[in-house]
Amino acid sequence: MIVSHIIKHKDMGDDDLNSFGRFIVNGSLMTLVALFMRAVSVIFNVYISNQIGAEGLGLFTLITTVYGFALTVATSGVNLAATRLVSEALGKCKSNTNKTPQKNKELEVIVKKCINYSLAFSLSVGIVLFLSADFIGNKILFDKRTISSLRLLAFTLTPTAISSALSGYFTAVRRVYKNAIVQLFSQFTRIFVTVLIFSVIYAADTEKACLGIVCGTALSEVLSFALQFILYINEKNEKISFKIDKDYKKNVHKKLLGIALPVAFSTYLRSGLISLEHILIPIGLEKSGANKSASLAAYGTVQSMVFPIVLFPSAILSSFAGLLIPEVAESNAANNAEKIKRISEKVFKTALLFAIGAAGIIGCFAKLLGDGIYPGSDAGKYIRVIAPLIPVMYIDTSTDAILKGLGEQVYTMFVNIVDAGLSVILVIILLPKFGIWGYIMTVYFTELLNATLSITRLLSKVSFKPNVFTWIFKPIISVIGATILTKYIFSTLQFKFISNILELVICIVTSLTLYLLFLIISGAVKRQQIKEIILYTKKSIT
Repeated sequence: MIVSHIIKHKDMGDDDLNSFGRFIVNGSLMTLVALFMRAVSVIFNVYISNQIGAEGLGLFTLITTVYGFALTVATSGVNLAATRLVSEALGKCKSNTNKTPQKNKELEVIVKKCINYSLAFSLSVGIVLFLSADFIGNKILFDKRTISSLRLLAFTLTPTAISSALSGYFTAVRRVYKNAIVQLFSQFTRIFVTVLIFSVIYAADTEKACLGIVCGTALSEVLSFALQFILYINEKNEKISFKIDKDYKKNVHKKLLGIALPVAFSTYLRSGLISLEHILIPIGLEKSGANKSASLAAYGTVQSMVFPIVLFPSAILSSFAGLLIPEVAESNAANNAEKIKRISEKVFKTALLFAIGAAGIIGCFAKLLGDGIYPGSDAGKYIRVIAPLIPVMYIDTSTDAILKGLGEQVYTMFVNIVDAGLSVILVIILLPKFGIWGYIMTVYFTELLNATLSITRLLSKVSFKPNVFTWIFKPIISVIGATILTKYIFSTLQFKFISNILELVICIVTSLTLYLLFLIISGAVKRQQIKEIILYTKKSIT
């Protein structure tokens, strides 16, 4: 359902069918990996919260907020630049088989330029973060317990930045399974090292506990970079004698800077505003009357418990959205406006069908989710409140991916900067008055604004008409019917002997099955579309 006939058309040839099949296979692989990783991440978060508590989660989130900004500067848009440059090189060479040797050499030049770009930024930022950790901890975060963690994280910036460049390359050449391998390896290394450390240190010491988690993160980033670099080296097993002239290398450098720097500077501003927002949240909560410990606990609950659950299903859309960038970029380079229109229309429809279903199910079973995953916390009530915003957040992710493929990355970053700037203002105004609910009000307002601006831009660039009745009303009615019927079944049968987690799993599976059935009955999804996915996937595999 998620990707049904995104690129399908009656005039599609074998190349298009193979391309679509490859898109489905790659997207499905990344989806399975992302879902698995998010499931493991949620379980790991439960373990961490049990070890260090909500206050510790809040402190660790502050550390990662600063690290996130440093990482933004260290990468400086290199992932998108690598994806775009490699995709465009592939798109221009696709029609001319005689250019294959040159194309391969061009890709090598692009990757080298991207790695050098990453090195220049990441080394500089790493040195600055290491030297300024004391000032940041004492004067900005107002908590000296963050200093040692920030210093250690400074050493991870360079390997992570280079990995980001290589990840962009693998995405563009459609070898996403290599990114999947690296992500799985990174996640399990981080978990293994962290659990090992917690078996030795006293987790009740919040500073040491946060440092233990950071150690796991640091080691996993370094080892993951080594693995990804080895996978890239294996790509260069074919010796090519063709030489690229100096003018081409200069042109690649200009293109790289032209794509990456506008994104980088706008990302700096956005990331800086987001970091400022997250630093101000505990301060605003304290002004509302809560003490520092309670403020960090409330902040940790929403950021580290609620949002991972609310955003968990988005792994499916995010995986395909990442692959949309090279698909759209190639079509845009080939001036194939009709294909871009088909992609945009189908992505918009399937994203809405999926997101509305996710919102209905998560909202309906919010209490079960909160009590089952984080017993004894307030996560359930916050999940229910944020669930209606899921379609807005999910559709915005897909829309941004299409816009980036069209070369609209500067506009998307402008929208994100406006979003982040308003968030800071609203946090300052609302949190002292309304506490944590002021933050939730802020999230609602900024997400709605962001999505509205992005969708308006997409509709101005790609002419297609959204079918409000089929894309919105039918799935809303279907998910309401599915969840009501599921609750009725469970209240009638009264499965009192099963655990909360088992009840949650059965309820979600039942609701999903009924939702898909109602979508088919209502005509929002056609059985033929599901058959086509299987057909195209088989073609690409064989």
